[in-house]
This record gives sequence, structure tokens and C-alpha cells, in this order.
Amino acid sequence: ALPWDLEHVPLEFKRLPVEETIRRSMEFYNFMSTRRTVRFFSSDPVPADVIRNIIRVAGTAPSGAHTEPWTYVVISDPEVKKKVRETVEEEEYTNYIKRMGDQWTTDLKPLKTSWVKEYLTDAPYLILVFKQLYSYKEDGTKRIHYYNEMSVSLASGILIAAIHYAGLVSLTSTPLNCGPALRTLVGRPVSEKLTLLLPVGYPANDATVPDLKRKPLEDILVEI
Repeated sequence: ALPWDLEHVPLEFKRLPVEETIRRSMEFYNFMSTRRTVRFFSSDPVPADVIRNIIRVAGTAPSGAHTEPWTYVVISDPEVKKKVRETVEEEEYTNYIKRMGDQWTTDLKPLKTSWVKEYLTDAPYLILVFKQLYSYKEDGTKRIHYYNEMSVSLASGILIAAIHYAGLVSLTSTPLNCGPALRTLVGRPVSEKLTLLLPVGYPANDATVPDLKRKPLEDILVEI
């Protein structure tokens, strides 16, 4: 995947004082702890450069053999967003009525979510995250993208953090059974698979979120 004689260069790194490291780590935790999943969006515009910068940040993620196996399709066209919503809602209706089962739908009720997805047309942007299963080299041979699922997952976490840092909100949705149709809609090749769909923008003035609590540190950390 990479040239055998790839040059290595000195790492540019500035070691911080311990106190500053502690301060920054707590500061970032306090900031990220305010991130919430939002289902109610304002249609207020967001500068396109902000979205481009967010994608740039996601592109800094590590990836297997540096294959960078991700494609981000950003949709702002109202007609295309409408088609996305129609596609998602058609499948989600079937999911809620037939596929998901009583246990799944019961677990979702406290979150007040349903097959109706207004945010897909309300939000100024939709970001579709595709993982690239493979690509082709200049000589036409297939280039394997190692650990593409893990690589795109790492990049998606960074993407969500970048969205929050930019002062915007999002919702991570995995539109079941919609992948092939949405891939065709936005003209992506069969070598790519949709992993996430995120509406991105500002929250609606009357937006609400569930009063959820996150697990305390002692429930998620094991120190050996």
C-alpha cells in the first residue's frame, strides 16, 4: 500500500509541563461532556468552510497502513436531502413496524424517536460517512484497505468531536438497509459502504434532549 522506501522524518512534538497536561485533559473532558445527540435542528445556514474544516479534522485520523479508507459526502441541496429523507423514512417505517421487534422499539421509546426523520431536511447539512473496502492503484491492481471498519470508526469519533468544537450539533444515525440506495443516490462506487449519516447544524430554539447520565469513571475504567 505504501512505497517500500518511504522516508521517515523527525517527529515535531513539544512536551508540556505535567500541570498543563492535567489541566488540558480535564478541560477537554468538561467540554466534551456537554456534547449531546440532537434530533431538533434549526435551518439556519452554516458556512461551508466550517463543514470543510470539520472534514479536514476527521481526515487526520489514523488508519490501517495509512490507506485513509473514508469518503465524506456532504449534502446541502434541499432536493437531495428530501430524497435522502424519503429513502430513510421508507426503510425506517418498515424497521419500526416489522423488523425491529417489541424489545427494540420499547427500548427506544424513552428517547422519543420514530421512523419520522424531520432532521434530515431541517439540518443545513447531511454528512454521509462511507468506508472504502478497497481502491485501485495507478497500475489498475486492487489496493486493500486494512482495518477499514476500525479506521472509519476512529475517524468518526474525531469528526463528532470536531463538530462539537465548532459549536454545532449532530446526530449519529445508522440507517438500516438504506446503504445501497443512498450510495446510488450520491453516486458512490460499490467499493464503498455507508456507515453513518449525520445531520449537522445548529439546534432548534426549542430543542430538547433526554436527561441522560453517563457512566462514572469507575464503571468504564480498569487500571492494572
